[in-house]
Amino acid sequence: MRPPAPPSSPLPLLACLYAAQGLPFGFFTLALPVLMREAGWSLTALGFLQFLAAPWALKFLWAPVVDHHGRRRTWLLTMQLASCALAVAMAVLGFHEGSIVLFVAVFAFNLLAATQDVATDGLAVRLLNARQRGLANGIQVGAYRFGMILGGGLLLWVLARTSWTVAFVGMAALLALLTWPVWRMAEPPATVAEPDADRPASMRPALLSDGPARPALAWLWLHRALRPGVLPLAGLIFCFRFGDQMAAGLITPFLLDQGLSKADLALLKGTVGSGTSLLGAALGGALLLRVGRRAALLGSGLLQAAVYGLYVAAALGAGGVPLLWLATVAEGVVGTVVTVALFSLMMDAADPAHPGTDYTLLGSVGVSLAAVGGVAGGLVGDLAGYAPAFAAGAVVSVLGLLALVRWLDVRPLTPRVREAW
Repeated sequence: MRPPAPPSSPLPLLACLYAAQGLPFGFFTLALPVLMREAGWSLTALGFLQFLAAPWALKFLWAPVVDHHGRRRTWLLTMQLASCALAVAMAVLGFHEGSIVLFVAVFAFNLLAATQDVATDGLAVRLLNARQRGLANGIQVGAYRFGMILGGGLLLWVLARTSWTVAFVGMAALLALLTWPVWRMAEPPATVAEPDADRPASMRPALLSDGPARPALAWLWLHRALRPGVLPLAGLIFCFRFGDQMAAGLITPFLLDQGLSKADLALLKGTVGSGTSLLGAALGGALLLRVGRRAALLGSGLLQAAVYGLYVAAALGAGGVPLLWLATVAEGVVGTVVTVALFSLMMDAADPAHPGTDYTLLGSVGVSLAAVGGVAGGLVGDLAGYAPAFAAGAVVSVLGLLALVRWLDVRPLTPRVREAW
């Protein structure tokens, strides 16, 4: 039997894979805070829902296994089909809002999507050159946001008018549709490691061997993290995104507390907000091609902090519903441009010989602080109110951004980063 023919471009395949990740994530990150807030949960308690996304923060632990064991096509098909099966199982189970079954399902969906993401990111690092990575990360973020539109907009709208069963049947159908391109993909060729300038000599034989021993493979993520410059870069990304997540985690409960219904939130935050992020993804990809990583990251990061200022004004009683719309649209566009620039930087820092592992190490930092930042934002919101919480998030994000840009100006980490930066 003839193997599947490689596509003329990997971008449609990558778009479908990232959309499949965003679909359940968008549904749960928007639906759960709404339902729990309606049930009387505090902002601090809502912040702890972020820990259901722990697999996204911990996926670096099993990323070397995905990178070096089995075929990427097998990993992708397995995770996609398992997600479909889980959605079908949730459609036939009886549960209520706040039940342990629902929380377990959210954790399981995140575990499957996080593992799929390791294989997908590794595929992208291997197949794309420096110029393509900027455009591809625009497509990556745009496709992920499109998945969030389907989950946080369409499926939440369906849930508001029907039931959990109907919503999960719809999720299973959409995930199955997005799995189809994986059946036709061809396995990418193996890639040798880059020059060893960023790797201690004592580590090279183990990392470049064709069949690493299981103990060495299990700890490969640690060796990758200890490369010169990786930990400082990860720490600076953490500082930058921590402030962003402090503010971003408050947006949905803030809109709900302004009197918006679930249907209003599905339209405003799920459909319109995520839809405008598609524009942000396109702008981010174009901006990276035109001005490069540094200018795109610095400019969009500063503008994002200004957008949180709109939420500060709204929390102080200014603008009413029109200002909420303006802030949501602006956050969708600008926040996505920031994400595109940052993801491109992380992809630049990944070695094609260990693509999923390297990219996942930096990506896990961003997800881990989503949980920590969400709790911090919730605490500040409960203690001081929405306006101080949004303002604190904006200030922290700007300080982290300036430190990150300054460090990369002096220490660009690898030749791939230097070329793109």
